[in-house]
Amino acid sequence: MGKLTFIKMHGLGNDFVVFDARIKKIKFDASTVRAIADRRTGVGCDQLIVMEPAHSREADLFMRIYNSDGSEVDACGNATRCIAAKIMDENATDQVTIETGAGLLDTKRKRTGITVNFGQAYDDWKAIPLSRELNTLHVDLSEGILSDPVCVNIGNPHAVFFVDELESVPLSKLGPKLETNALFPEHANIEAVQVMTRNHLKVKVWERGVGITQACGTGACAALIAACRRGYADRHAEVELAGGLILVEWNKDNQVLMTGPTATSFTGTWQFKI
Repeated sequence: MGKLTFIKMHGLGNDFVVFDARIKKIKFDASTVRAIADRRTGVGCDQLIVMEPAHSREADLFMRIYNSDGSEVDACGNATRCIAAKIMDENATDQVTIETGAGLLDTKRKRTGITVNFGQAYDDWKAIPLSRELNTLHVDLSEGILSDPVCVNIGNPHAVFFVDELESVPLSKLGPKLETNALFPEHANIEAVQVMTRNHLKVKVWERGVGITQACGTGACAALIAACRRGYADRHAEVELAGGLILVEWNKDNQVLMTGPTATSFTGTWQFKI
């Protein structure tokens, strides 16, 4: 048997099993990812993260992201904050650049937590992507009590639905149907959003390849962008998720900034057959 050391981290309950492959390469197949992510027989996580050497000279490392179903994705906001906090501690710095499938993400440590700059969001139907041309501000899509979403790509595709009463939304039932709708060739993250004030949104997230999560950083960003595009919110707001608050700003330069806490839960080893 072989062993791999891991760190269990989370951002507002959105949890990750983190492996370090910066020195020695580690390759996971989908079945191994699912085994590690299993909450009954594995370690348990929403995403498995592998830290790898950076491809870009501008980055401190490359972050590979696997969903709990074994699929690989390009972006994860809460994981970016967690990995940034770890590297900042290692290097005794308050600023690092993390390379992902979605590009280079600059991060900074602030009094209120770790801030990630996601760069610009995309609202063109091809960039999300959608399977056909539609007005992404009012998309012709409905399932149960959810209808008329805003679609946006913030490193990954999102469909944001606005509701009057968030607690009445059976997202665990509607989410998987919407995620895999033919409109989304790469599937989509699904958000249900209740606008409390122009600076406070409440959000539930169904994350593609994972399911209901306690928090989703890119989902929080997508919620604010969608609310701004509809005229429901200002460009800076607290986004309340099941796991807590994330601060999101869509600044004048159209850069999307997200700030929130991180935590390390425990370390351990995963045994595998050689």
